[in-house]
Amino acid sequence: MKRLAYFLFACLLSTNLAHADVASVKAAMQKKFPREKILEVVKTPYFGLYEVAFEDNIVYTDEKLSYLFAGSIFDMKTMQNLTEARAKKLYAVKFDALPFQDAFKEVKGNGKRKIAIFTDPNCPFCKRLEKEMQHVDNVTVYRFLLPILPGSEEKAKNIWCSKDREKVWRDALLKGVTPPEAKPCDTSALTEVAKLAEKLRINGTPAIVFSDGTISPGAMAAEDIEKQMEESAAR
Repeated sequence: MKRLAYFLFACLLSTNLAHADVASVKAAMQKKFPREKILEVVKTPYFGLYEVAFEDNIVYTDEKLSYLFAGSIFDMKTMQNLTEARAKKLYAVKFDALPFQDAFKEVKGNGKRKIAIFTDPNCPFCKRLEKEMQHVDNVTVYRFLLPILPGSEEKAKNIWCSKDREKVWRDALLKGVTPPEAKPCDTSALTEVAKLAEKLRINGTPAIVFSDGTISPGAMAAEDIEKQMEESAAR
């Protein structure tokens, strides 16, 4: 019984010390970066490093804050990018809280699954993604127009102001047809989407937001989209 009591006391003590270490590292980091908001600090199982999650990126430091490391850490056995996996979890968004009124919707099949895409009409990788999306069914797609490239803003406005946004979009991305000039309309949604993208740290297109809130930048193959949607639904 005494051995068990000592063991439990040691476990409790080590847990409290770990929490104290995390708290002290967070406090020290906050002093170093007073203008930055720290979301979370956790001790990693590698090299005694502490993971520090700011609002826009993840960095690593030692308990004395002697060094700061900014970059990705990989598991050499699985070649998984551990930093990227943590970032997807930490910076996940609430999918149902997205302002869908600022997007145009396409329902394919039963539309049961849901994804959102931030996209640019001039982006070559967006065009590649749209071709892959032709092979994905039973999904509701919300497209947020995010004109970043030169000449994209005018095209985005014409797409948004068209009577059939979905058709004009498909013609532009899949057939290379320049969106016809549309009657001027309220395009404040494009401004709101730009603000949203900045808030979500989306600085490139395409960017796919899955139902669990994880954001995947860049074009993806249809099979990878299917796999990610299944994993998101499971989570």
